[in-house]
Amino acid sequence: MTNDDTLNGLAKRLADAIPQNLRTAHEDIERNFRSVLSSGLGKMNLVSREEFEVQAAVLKRTRERLEALEASLADLEQGLSDD
Repeated sequence: MTNDDTLNGLAKRLADAIPQNLRTAHEDIERNFRSVLSSGLGKMNLVSREEFEVQAAVLKRTRERLEALEASLADLEQGLSDD
C-alpha cells in the first residue's frame, strides 16, 4: 500500500465516520480531511521505512567497527603498559 493509498484510506474512514445527516457533503469533507492530513504529515520530519532500515544497518556497522577499534586500542594500551 502506497502512502497515497494510506492517506486516502484514512481520509475516507474519517469521512465515513461523519453522522448521516452531514453525509451530503461527504466528498467535500473527505477532500478536506485528505488535504489536512497531507498538510500535517508533510510538516513532520518523517522518513520511509526503507530509509530507516538503511540507516539502522549503517549504524550497526559503525558500532561494530567502533567496538573493534576500542578492542584494538585496549590491546595496544595493554602492550605499552607491559613494557
